Amino acid sequence: MGSGRSGLRAVAMDWVIAVGVAVALLVTGLSEPHGATGPDLLGFALLAAGGLALAARRRAPRTVLAVTGLCAAGYQAAGFDVPAVAYLFAVYAAVRAGHRWFTVVASVAMLASLPAAALLSGLHDTGQAFAQARGALQIAWLIAAGAAGEALRQAEFRADAAERTREETALRRADEERLRIARELHDSLTHQISVIKVQAEVAVHVARRRGEQVPDALLAIQEAGREAARELRATLEALRDDDTAPPRGLEDVPDLVERARTFGLHATLTVEGQLPDVPAAVGRTVYRIVQESLTNVARHADAATASVLIDCRPDTLTVRIDDDGTAMPTTAPTAGVGLLGMRERVTALGGRLRAEPRDGGGFTVQAELPVDRAS
Repeated sequence: MGSGRSGLRAVAMDWVIAVGVAVALLVTGLSEPHGATGPDLLGFALLAAGGLALAARRRAPRTVLAVTGLCAAGYQAAGFDVPAVAYLFAVYAAVRAGHRWFTVVASVAMLASLPAAALLSGLHDTGQAFAQARGALQIAWLIAAGAAGEALRQAEFRADAAERTREETALRRADEERLRIARELHDSLTHQISVIKVQAEVAVHVARRRGEQVPDALLAIQEAGREAARELRATLEALRDDDTAPPRGLEDVPDLVERARTFGLHATLTVEGQLPDVPAAVGRTVYRIVQESLTNVARHADAATASVLIDCRPDTLTVRIDDDGTAMPTTAPTAGVGLLGMRERVTALGGRLRAEPRDGGGFTVQAELPVDRAS
């Protein structure tokens, strides 16, 4: 929203400058004695066109540079001794955009053409023509316009580099803190939870071997220990995921499906439409959703089959994972770490996630992710 308003302000400012320069050129041209003949009308049109062309200097700086240069030469040839102000603005814009050598070549051609254009007007002799051309576009002003554009380009480059450095420093510190937390959790909790889980399982095993009834509290401790170990392991994996591994995306989803088959799960993959060239964040999110869903199916769903569907539409990418497990509509899904992580990833990209039991049994995870073709 904010970037859209900023873009509109920039376009409006470009038009204000373009109209202002065009008016200034026309006023200067009108101050000279000219009639309503064909060459004079052409000269006025070129004065206006040279100024108005500046409205596109951000989008097409090289084209604007060429147009303003031709217009300046044209109205000089038509007998208008008007400074090439529009061309100076175009030089500044082209150099700022990084087209330095193109600007140098165009400016040399421009300086060479102005004396010839002044001669074609038939109003000056050779010496006067060269003097008039130098007055119309002084080399010093041309160098100043280019230097101003280069200075601002370098300033913007340094500002971008500084911003990237700050972001990289913040990310590095966040990674270090995440790994420190992971180590602290591992050292302080993993051992204790493992001891509790093992002791509870041993107590249950001994009681059953003796033919004794296992207390419900002991069974609850056993199950709680197992669940706590799973949740802690998932948390530690998330904390240690520092993205140093090669990024995974849409092209890696078939490997996930094939890997799921090695677990004894009949997994299938269907792709509807042409797989688009999506942003890395979208591809990585799809990969993580499929990975987490198939892992959950293999571990907890007691399912025999699972299907992965990727539906590619012009502005939306939908991924859906269905299984035939034991989940029923009357059973509310448990919002574990994996499901919460999927929801956070999808929400961060402006998408929607649905995870719930199906009417006929089994579970469905479906994510709709917007795809920005300009990314």
